[in-house]
Amino acid sequence: MILKASERGDAPQLARYLLSMRDNDHVELHDVRGFVSDDLVEAFGEADAIARGTRCKNHLFSMSLNPPEGANVSVEGFERAIAQVEEKLGLENQPRAIVFHEKDGRRHAHVVWSRIDTEQMRAINMSHYKTRLRDISRQLYLEHEWDMPRGLQDRSLRDPLNFTRQEWQQSKRAGLDPREIKTVFRQCWQASDNKVSFERALKERGFWLAKGDRRGFVAVDYRGEVYSLSRYAGVKAKDLEARLGNPKRLRAVGEVKTEIASGMTQQLQAHIKDAERDAKHRMAVIAFRKMEMASRHRDERQKLWAAHEKRWQAETRQRAERLPRGISGIWHRLTGRYAKVRAQNEAEALQAWQRDRVEKDTLVFKQIEERQTLQRDGKAQRSVAQHELMQLREDVANYRTLDRDERDRRRERIKEEKSDRRKRTRDQRSRRRGFEP
Repeated sequence: MILKASERGDAPQLARYLLSMRDNDHVELHDVRGFVSDDLVEAFGEADAIARGTRCKNHLFSMSLNPPEGANVSVEGFERAIAQVEEKLGLENQPRAIVFHEKDGRRHAHVVWSRIDTEQMRAINMSHYKTRLRDISRQLYLEHEWDMPRGLQDRSLRDPLNFTRQEWQQSKRAGLDPREIKTVFRQCWQASDNKVSFERALKERGFWLAKGDRRGFVAVDYRGEVYSLSRYAGVKAKDLEARLGNPKRLRAVGEVKTEIASGMTQQLQAHIKDAERDAKHRMAVIAFRKMEMASRHRDERQKLWAAHEKRWQAETRQRAERLPRGISGIWHRLTGRYAKVRAQNEAEALQAWQRDRVEKDTLVFKQIEERQTLQRDGKAQRSVAQHELMQLREDVANYRTLDRDERDRRRERIKEEKSDRRKRTRDQRSRRRGFEP
């Protein structure tokens, strides 16, 4: 599983985030260890109070554990991974909290440790923790026989289509996956060998080449969004200039936006809005199904937790009734029978605890599988919408090409008509001069 971690402070804000249901289908506070309070907000408040006695500002070590898509990891699996991390980083005896989140049909865990050693009142050094976590992550992939990401196999083999948060937000405004945009730009670059062919390839896909204010070569789409070619196409600035020439010779972004706006017809804009409206409607249906499913799953879990609690209390009473009291209890202690009954009770309690945990995991895995089916439907809907939007972009480019060709043909006709008129005028003058006495 992928392990991501950071040193941080502001414990109350972190506690609120971990318990927030805003972006999650389910949130479960699984374990709080080493704090006086079992409440996460109060426990993190304790961590803040202790840290004030030191100079450490980032007194928390926060880590997320994300299994691969489609992998169902049990609670024990997460706990074993957390134990490996604690051993590797020297956090075995530190106060800790574990929170499970479920989102989009996947379960992942968040673990937060206090870095403050209360005996020495100093923070535990977390040097090189990223390298250590990468080693643990690689080991977990090997142990579970999961398909290991190329980035874990070799750091130079990371996915070249990784994108930043800024790129993601920009692509969301345009309604396209940033990976798809990057792929388009790379394909255009690879299929061209000069400025003319590159610009033609871009326009075939609904993008216009322009001169950026700060980024040199950029591409502009029909919405006016500006994309840095060096970032999205993965090409160095010097290579862009070698093939495309001096960017100062290109038109400015403002001029290109004006051209695009003048070329867009109301009908095409209506088609795009219809496609976006249909996509939003489809995704709204998915969102409603997701909300309904999450509510139903929470009800099922609450019923199971309540049944577990009721059964546990009943079984606890039964085990307690086995232990004799009064004079009989003293006699059983003297003969050793009391210890045997207590050992039996402890063994049965452990078995009951393990049984409840297995039932809990069974229900969670069943619900995750149902949620994953809905997630696949959502991905399919988004894929259809993105493909349709890309097709509309090409339609926009085709319209611009047709419009430009029509204007060129009109200019040629006007030139030919002017040339014919001038020729007729010259012929008439020549004939008049020939009849003069």
